[in-house]
Amino acid sequence: MSSEATLTLTLDNRDEAVLLFGNRDQNLRLIRDALEVRLIARGNTIQVEGADYRVAEADRVFQQLRQMLRQQGKITPEDVRTVLEVVHQGSDDLGQKPLTFVEGSRHVRPRTDGQARYVRAMRDSDLTLCIGPGGTGKTYLGVAMAVSLLRQGQVKRIVLVRPAVEAGERLGFLPGDLVAKVNPYLRPLFDALNDMMEPDQVKRYMDNDIIEIVPLAYMRGRTLNQAVIILDEGQNTTIAQMKMFLTRMGTGSKIIVTGDITQVDLPKQTRSGLTDAVQRLRDIDRIAIIYLDESDIVRHPLVQQVVRAYEDERPRKKKE
Repeated sequence: MSSEATLTLTLDNRDEAVLLFGNRDQNLRLIRDALEVRLIARGNTIQVEGADYRVAEADRVFQQLRQMLRQQGKITPEDVRTVLEVVHQGSDDLGQKPLTFVEGSRHVRPRTDGQARYVRAMRDSDLTLCIGPGGTGKTYLGVAMAVSLLRQGQVKRIVLVRPAVEAGERLGFLPGDLVAKVNPYLRPLFDALNDMMEPDQVKRYMDNDIIEIVPLAYMRGRTLNQAVIILDEGQNTTIAQMKMFLTRMGTGSKIIVTGDITQVDLPKQTRSGLTDAVQRLRDIDRIAIIYLDESDIVRHPLVQQVVRAYEDERPRKKKE
């Protein structure tokens, strides 16, 4: 039997509490009913009472929602339902079936709540924008979703796209054919594919155009039906390039855009197409915008600390 527990959460201020609680405390009621806990809200504090494992779930739900509120400036009842489902499934181990990819003998599944929200968004939405630092699984999980949908017969092809910013998208001066020219820029996509499929199978799919890996400059004028189209390093597109890419979507297709808006390699005066798209598309149905942060990094544990160190811009006091 589980024991009873009590948790008190202190929010930053009253404004955060108002946005978090929702209109007439709608968000709190959703959390209370889903997790079967007692919630007592006073000012900018929330007291959670109930079974210890339910209180732990509520803590994770509130932390996820506070993160979303900081990133998006608002949360909706649908955001609350999504986070509840992800956290509740993860704790009860019911999320394995809907959140697991089985690729041959390999299993690829989300390892954080943020990654689970990302997977759910890709599954439920036609267009998913995922923003986060390196190591959070943006590209890897996107490719895993594409391979899974391909093997289930839900799509007929995968198109992986990356802007070759370092070459200015002018690839003619590089030696070799197209594949050889763009290989350095598309290597992370090859790595993800080869981790999920045998290299011979990847080669066969590429030879038959079932899997296509192309630089962004070669996407103009195309319409792609029944495909998963992934744009990696989306922060390095211009607004015009992002518009061009997003309008390649044909019938039965999904688009996934990943990027890290803190790592833009465009000229200083050029606005990132990914940053612009997040603002333009945030209120459109069937478009999901997912934010990951250092808590979702699943590389070597030191990577979290490195990311945090570079993001900490507060001036350090000089030692006396």
